[in-house]
Amino acid sequence: MARSPGPSVRLKLTLSYAGFLVVAGALLLAVVWVFLLRYVPDTIIVDVAPSRPGPGQFVPNRSDLERAFAPRVAWAMVFLLVFGLLGGWFLAGRMLAPLDRITDATRRAAEGSLAHRIRMPGRQDEFRELADAFDTMLARLEAQVAEQQRFAANASHELRTPLAVTRTLLEVGAQDPDRDTDELLRRLEAVNARAIDLTEALLLLSRADRGAFTPERVDLSLLAEEAVETLLPLADARSVEMSVGGDAAPTVGSHALLLQLVSNLVHNAVVHNLPGGGTVRVVTGMRADDVVLTVENTGEPLDPRLVPTLVEPFQRGGGRTHGEHTGVGLGLAIVRSIAEAHHGTVSLAPGPGGGLRVTVRLPGERVVPAAWRGSS
Repeated sequence: MARSPGPSVRLKLTLSYAGFLVVAGALLLAVVWVFLLRYVPDTIIVDVAPSRPGPGQFVPNRSDLERAFAPRVAWAMVFLLVFGLLGGWFLAGRMLAPLDRITDATRRAAEGSLAHRIRMPGRQDEFRELADAFDTMLARLEAQVAEQQRFAANASHELRTPLAVTRTLLEVGAQDPDRDTDELLRRLEAVNARAIDLTEALLLLSRADRGAFTPERVDLSLLAEEAVETLLPLADARSVEMSVGGDAAPTVGSHALLLQLVSNLVHNAVVHNLPGGGTVRVVTGMRADDVVLTVENTGEPLDPRLVPTLVEPFQRGGGRTHGEHTGVGLGLAIVRSIAEAHHGTVSLAPGPGGGLRVTVRLPGERVVPAAWRGSS
């Protein structure tokens, strides 16, 4: 935004210091006048000592003192003014030096350089507290920008794959006179369905990241029962036994997003299970002031180093990418985003005999943000 030029803060502080010093000097001289010179008579005074012969000793009166005092007062005021300007300019420069570094870092950040840090030395004060807060903000912005760039690159790659497959199928179908139209349509439908699923998942992830929802009272235990009931046909088709239990888990948030969170976890637990005869266990409850949802399944042993990366977008564990319902690699990423949008956390741990245990902790109904309680 364009602004008209004005005096710098250093000049304003310098004039303030100088003005304060001159005013303080003037007040001091006024005190001398009011409480000292005003009591000196303005008549001619001759001190005649009886014990000392000769003419009396001259004693200066008020006019004499004023004539001697006035030039020195003027010089003293000039000295205070010059000293205040020079000293104020120096002190203002020293005081505002940290602000120059912060301004320089702000300009660099505005130009796109988020790797720069102020790292203000010295003891804690207001400027250093501001510099530390700015460094923290830059670090978070840099991490978020890097994550968004990585996410955009992965999303572009994932979306490009079904589009490239569609083009290849169409080109092959157009060049093959003996093509099986029904088979071609079936493959195109499958590729198109995957592209639609990926697009919907990206939109849901974006919605969760923005926190664009109206909070309301939600019981995770009811959502868990609904998700298990919905996915029961899929579990039966894969010979996976599901169980749901626990206590009521009331919280405040988006019913649709939290249902999506539970459904993603249950779907992930069913799909990434043993080939036959696996189990999925869903438990809800309260721990202190938090509500807890735990989804645990059987499955192949997982590398403990790989487990924390499963919540990253488009990350899939080894041996977890095959099958009709394996998804697009955003299920657990969506779970984490929804949980964070509700001020919660997601933790993953490999099961003792294989499989995965996912624990979601959300604030209970009594400890959610006051703004949410007011709008629920």
